[in-house]
Amino acid sequence: MSKVEERLAKLGLSLPIPLAPIANYVPFVRSGSLIHISGQVSVDAAGGITGVVGEDVDLERAVAAARLCGLNLLAQMKGACDGDLDRVKRVVKLGGFVQAGPGFFDIPSVINGCSDLMVAAFGDLGRHARAAVGVYRLPRNFAVEVDAVVEI
Repeated sequence: MSKVEERLAKLGLSLPIPLAPIANYVPFVRSGSLIHISGQVSVDAAGGITGVVGEDVDLERAVAAARLCGLNLLAQMKGACDGDLDRVKRVVKLGGFVQAGPGFFDIPSVINGCSDLMVAAFGDLGRHARAAVGVYRLPRNFAVEVDAVVEI
């Protein structure tokens, strides 16, 4: 078990099985020392968190949705690192997308659910550049989607 997974276990978290793509793309692409991870949605074994943030989904649940995205990103990272998350040198950037209602503007707080998880998992190596964007719709009505670039 990697040090990253030990930190997650102390938080009561475990990595899910990596999600298979739902369309014509791959889960990640390695280019040199960078891994670009495709967007991961707010889904888990129970089905996930769907709906429009600010209408169907409150802020607390939206933050949990972003954290789910982070766990799915970590699962993809593990696969990209041949099973060893300790190979991650840096979380470089996250791109966060929130399916936001017209009156919801606290998008950065939502994506903090994923950002905070990266820092909890990797310490200072988890601090990253980031975009947090409200969008009209996300695939299959998921509340949040986050993609990532990591260095190994």
